[in-house]
Amino acid sequence: MKVLFLACLSPQTGNHTTAERIRSHIESAGHTCELRDAAEFQSPAEVANLVSQNPPFEAALAIHLFKAGRLLLDIQVPFGVIFGGTDINEDVKVKQKRVVMEQVLLKARFAVAFTDKLKEEAEIFLLSQSSKICVQPQGIQTQVTDTFCWTEFLRSSGVSTEHLDELRVFLLVCGLRRVKDPLYLVKVFSEWHCENPLNALIIIGPKIDPVFTVEVEAVVQRTAGVFLAQERSQQELHAAMKRCFAMVNSSISEGMSAAILEAMDLGVPVLARDIPGNSAVVQHKFTGLLYSSPQEFVHQSQRLLSDHELREKVVRNGKLYVEEHHSLKQERETYQRLVDILH
Repeated sequence: MKVLFLACLSPQTGNHTTAERIRSHIESAGHTCELRDAAEFQSPAEVANLVSQNPPFEAALAIHLFKAGRLLLDIQVPFGVIFGGTDINEDVKVKQKRVVMEQVLLKARFAVAFTDKLKEEAEIFLLSQSSKICVQPQGIQTQVTDTFCWTEFLRSSGVSTEHLDELRVFLLVCGLRRVKDPLYLVKVFSEWHCENPLNALIIIGPKIDPVFTVEVEAVVQRTAGVFLAQERSQQELHAAMKRCFAMVNSSISEGMSAAILEAMDLGVPVLARDIPGNSAVVQHKFTGLLYSSPQEFVHQSQRLLSDHELREKVVRNGKLYVEEHHSLKQERETYQRLVDILH
């Protein structure tokens, strides 16, 4: 079967990684799956034309109910949708978007939510047929490159100190856009750094919103102890994660953060902002630490520094959690079964 797969494919983003992984699941079942960036298309009519070209596509799939799902409304073949996170957490608040997303969900053969919470939100906000929505957490796979040099990474990020080995690097992994709120912790972290210069915060991720990126660069440039790293390949990012003291998430909204799960898989403690998408995977003081203000972030970070037992506990439990609940094999079987529904 020939499947069209639409997603937001900004390079080095969680969305891109997720889409590539799901595409490989579909192809491993013997189908052809063409992954295309939703941003390439202006209207549903353009996608309908593409689908009916010769040889035609026989089915379609989209990640994000609004950005990609709406483009499937004119096609004459069955399709399924995967909630992205911001569609259910943010876009439903805008009436015009919500109406479109309801149409998409109505036409879709199935929908996938990464968490039970996301499924519940969809059922509250959208006129959904609950039986259509299945919950399948993201499958996680990490790979660390052998050629990564930690010292070079720090220096290229602007970190200059004689005590590189003693540094405690907090790595904030996110695409530079407002919903990820990378500046949320900057002021309080800088104050903490001035008290203890061995603590450094490095923000790393692709420059998705150009206007916001300029703002982030300007703030970081004038803030002590906070740095902005150039985006890296997935394997280099995983290598950097493995070397950092803790992985940080400060998003306003998340579907399911692959970066959090990857950090857990790599044996790195996670400090995540207490929002529904994060608390669905981070159990406070068990698989990671949650905070709901910048001051509380510093408090939890200090606990992580002083309480070695707590650190070991969240690392151990985080890794076990990913192994049990985010199996790649389980994810592959789910998507292969769902694609069969489109046959």
